[in-house]
Amino acid sequence: MAADFTPENNFRRHLQTLLQGLLTLALTLFGLLLITFLLSALSPVDRVLQIVGDHASVSTYNQVRHQLGLDQPLPVQFWHYLIQLGHGDLGTASATGQPVLQDLLTVFPATLELATLALIIGATLGVLLGVLCARYAGTAWDLTIRTLTLLGNSVPIFWLGLLMLLLFYARLQWSAGPGRLDDIYQYSVEAKTGFVLIDTLLSGDSGAFLNAINHLTLPVLLLAYFSMASITRLTRSACLGEMKKEYVTLARAKGANETTILIRHVLPNIRGTLFTVIALAYTGMLEGAVLTETVFSWPGIGRYLTTALFAGDTTAVMGGTLVIGVCFVLINNLTDLLVRLTDPRVH
Repeated sequence: MAADFTPENNFRRHLQTLLQGLLTLALTLFGLLLITFLLSALSPVDRVLQIVGDHASVSTYNQVRHQLGLDQPLPVQFWHYLIQLGHGDLGTASATGQPVLQDLLTVFPATLELATLALIIGATLGVLLGVLCARYAGTAWDLTIRTLTLLGNSVPIFWLGLLMLLLFYARLQWSAGPGRLDDIYQYSVEAKTGFVLIDTLLSGDSGAFLNAINHLTLPVLLLAYFSMASITRLTRSACLGEMKKEYVTLARAKGANETTILIRHVLPNIRGTLFTVIALAYTGMLEGAVLTETVFSWPGIGRYLTTALFAGDTTAVMGGTLVIGVCFVLINNLTDLLVRLTDPRVH
């Protein structure tokens, strides 16, 4: 039995886990590319008509269709699609006239900044409140927090965002309005990284930096609240489930108090669950920031996709969908790999 835990066997187990994770990642990404291509190919929107217009001649239509390779069989089109992706070519957005990849590189940092800040706040508060609810399960504190988290999972995010703008921006004027910066700073700060906090900090303008924080406050708190709601509930459930096990009963028999048991014994044993819950919250924010970015006029990938969708720009929509899908797959597979490498109970 001891031979199973020798350094050599341990290294083999970790290597096998890593290779399995990479294989799963490769297959999942391939499936994502295939689904994205099929959605684009079967879309009712005619890409050729978007380029040539409704009044183009048949010969012009056929020429452009041939140039785009749309007259080829679907397997051939998919192969060309993979080659284009290999060269970083996601096509050209008809709405902006720019390569889709260039557009996405411009807008994605805004979404990443918003989601990351919201995750830091939401995950920290979610885990803390989840542990406290498990510690004082059945009390008024537990009931209050569970009610607040239930509202976070029930209230439409766009409705709450509009209420926050109405109250804190229009009425009380405690917060800045939509957008990333006020007009006075919008064109004076150079976008070196695409992250407004870093760019305003590098500019050396403290007023612009504080203005960026002010603009970030409402959308970050909104997304953090919704992520905190799910993280709190799942952390509480995981802690309560773990506290019914025999090793917790043994710790109680030895005189350990509930707080010590939660922090020293329960939390390390549910770290895999916490990793997974936080990763799902993060990917959910990257995907679900569409409504938040629309309400707060936040120039991220969600707003970009909304504009492209209303314009019927399937190339931009599929490019943005592919990027979000890749982020979802990468984060979840890396989280699964992290859980397997850090938790010996998972094989």
